[in-house]
Amino acid sequence: MMITRKCLAAALVATTVLGAQAVEAGASAFYGWQVANVPWGDTLNVRKYPASHSQKQAAYPNGTPLQMTGRCTKGLSLDAIAGLSAWQQSQAVRYRWCEVWHDPKQTGDWTVGWVYGRYISPY
Repeated sequence: MMITRKCLAAALVATTVLGAQAVEAGASAFYGWQVANVPWGDTLNVRKYPASHSQKQAAYPNGTPLQMTGRCTKGLSLDAIAGLSAWQQSQAVRYRWCEVWHDPKQTGDWTVGWVYGRYISPY
């Protein structure tokens, strides 16, 4: 019984700490976007870091829904553009990398990655 309580306490502390960090980072909400504008027969690469030479984590075809964390490079937050039209939002991220929350191996092991804004649009 002691081990169970210790594990439960540790899990509660970890959840509280991680939850507080997510709120501080502004990643407490997810934004629904999708893969778009990828040439026929090609896929959008999700990268480990916001750079085209970074390690590829996964690749998704047009129409694939994406869970965006709300964070993009050059200080852009998806929160800041949420009230704009879909076209205006797409233009705002066009030349930026945006962070996604995804499960690249489809095993329940979710992680963050980065996609180039030219190939995403609001869902």
